[in-house]
Amino acid sequence: MAEINKVQVPDIGGFKGVSVIEVAVKAGDTVEAEQTLITVETDKATMDVPAPFAGVVKEMKIKVGDKVSEGDLIALIEGGAAVAKAATPVAAPQVAAAAPQVAAPVAAKPAPVVAPAVATPAPSGGNAHASPSIRRFARELGVNLTQVGGSGEKGRVTKEDVQNFVKQTLAKPATGGGALPGLLPWPDVDFARFGEIETKALSRIKKISGANLHRNWVMIPHVTQFEEADISEMEAFRKELGAEYAKQNLKITPLAFMLKACAITLKHFPDFNASLDASGENLVLKKYIHIGVAVDTPNGLMVPVIRDVDQKGIVQLAKELGEVSAKARDLKITAADMQGGCFSISSLGGIGGTAFTPIINAPEVAILGVSRSSMKPVWKDGEFVPRLMLPLSLSYDHRVIDGAAAARFTTYLAHVLADMRRLAL
Repeated sequence: MAEINKVQVPDIGGFKGVSVIEVAVKAGDTVEAEQTLITVETDKATMDVPAPFAGVVKEMKIKVGDKVSEGDLIALIEGGAAVAKAATPVAAPQVAAAAPQVAAPVAAKPAPVVAPAVATPAPSGGNAHASPSIRRFARELGVNLTQVGGSGEKGRVTKEDVQNFVKQTLAKPATGGGALPGLLPWPDVDFARFGEIETKALSRIKKISGANLHRNWVMIPHVTQFEEADISEMEAFRKELGAEYAKQNLKITPLAFMLKACAITLKHFPDFNASLDASGENLVLKKYIHIGVAVDTPNGLMVPVIRDVDQKGIVQLAKELGEVSAKARDLKITAADMQGGCFSISSLGGIGGTAFTPIINAPEVAILGVSRSSMKPVWKDGEFVPRLMLPLSLSYDHRVIDGAAAARFTTYLAHVLADMRRLAL
């Protein structure tokens, strides 16, 4: 029989007797490590208290309205390995920040509804009264919390309020002002009639990221610009650098060079390093350059963010790439690791392909797809010479960026990649 472990309130900043405003799980529920158990509220902020390990909830010792302090017993959980130090609570201000690009694995489990069918503006908490876990849950479903009535204490929005809002919206007939009007219902087919089948549940990460990707595809007018970059010199230098740092077990990948080249290009084209605000009428230009990198994991796609890329060298970027990719694959990535991105790179070069149309990570306005490089004959100085060419696919939000700007962006990026001296600028 698996061991039953106690879960206690961790350090919550020295506060005593804080109110429990939400209990996110019940006895019998299976929880993942870092999944929210309860939400507490002080006079300054709300905080999610996550599970320090995975297992099955045997008994909840806390209910809504209770007052708790550090060390108080929250629950008994069977299974998993207890940790020496309880998981750190996740705090959030009363007014929600902008929605992240892709929900992190700590997110609450989505309801069994189709998120993109909700016809609302860009997800935003506004001044809605809701806990961090409910805000995250609403973002996953594409729900604008300012449009949801709260039935909880003091008008607080609950999980049931969000679910009911989605159900009511889905039940409304499609009209000219709704999202995807006139669509036929999804076909309900008994596939077993035609042969043997196997049903496999989507991973939690795929469910969460799938809802975000669908919303982004439906709400953002995507256009993709294609280009090729001559990376012959870059690749020669990368191999030389890789051999030099191999003794330190540091792998210098082409993606480290791509990050640096994109940072230089984003500085030259600031509209690509921006986001539309919730009203869709203003462009927020960012003075920092944080770039998300899509990581393929056994459980689905994750996009951790490398910060201040413009301020770091190739070796430092390669080191951080290795570290964050390992965290993603080991499911140790946090929500904070996946927030704040200005631009994203999705590289399939290690797998194959010649081009693709990546989906923009809202609220960003562009994403770069990178395919496998190949040797091609290039006309140079009156003759064809073999050059290593890298296919680039830039998807951009046509509300913000026009085709001419996108073409200039990819042309400039290709020049940076072709001339290593530009990486020093």
